[in-house]
Amino acid sequence: RILSFSTFPAVLLITTLFRLALSISTSRLILINADAGEIIATFGQFVIGDSLAVGFVVFSIVTAVMFIVITKGSERVAEVAARFSLDGMPGKQMSIDADLRAGIIDADTARERRKVLEQESQLYGSFDGAMKFIKGDAIAGIIIIFVNFIGGISVGMSSHGMDFSTALSTYTMLTIGDGLVAQIPALLIAVSAGFIVTRVNGDSDNMGRNIIGQLLNNPFVLVVAAVLTVSMGTLPGFPFPVFMILSAALGVLVY
Repeated sequence: RILSFSTFPAVLLITTLFRLALSISTSRLILINADAGEIIATFGQFVIGDSLAVGFVVFSIVTAVMFIVITKGSERVAEVAARFSLDGMPGKQMSIDADLRAGIIDADTARERRKVLEQESQLYGSFDGAMKFIKGDAIAGIIIIFVNFIGGISVGMSSHGMDFSTALSTYTMLTIGDGLVAQIPALLIAVSAGFIVTRVNGDSDNMGRNIIGQLLNNPFVLVVAAVLTVSMGTLPGFPFPVFMILSAALGVLVY
């Protein structure tokens, strides 16, 4: 049930503010000292390698996935869930009252159901607001990246006596490293928020058990997947043993 982690919107807010505070601190170090610590430098060197273009491409992909795919999708799901939860409250309350009048439940049970219904509605509303924080955090992260890059090159050439190529390589590495250090935790938190808001409320089992149970309840889907996997392995250039192993694994799941 979604109420099992009712404090998650508050956790989202706290982690977002904490991450923004860290981004501001690292931006200050980058602009003043041209150094933001070993972690950021290591991230930047690992991603960039020997090519600045590769680093920009990888970082752009991570940022696009974070902002366009996960954040926008989770925000929309949370918004729709909050709207439908609010619109469905009168009908659910009438159903509780009808069960109470029919003697199916007692007054204490009806009171508890009304309390749960109210908490769910408030939680969906909180999720809607919390996802706005995540979206704003993604936008702020993109702005901070451009400030670090453009401002860093300007400060490096004017205050630290660097030439353009040295300032470009130094601040590109620091900017990408700082961006990845900020975006990877934000990406994980946004994914976790997406898992929670997209989960159907009322399931007693965890998500893994639900997925496995629903897949195994329809063996025909696994049979089709196994046949398609073998067919793909027969295409020229495809590693047939790998696809054969995957197909065999799907066949084992069927039985």
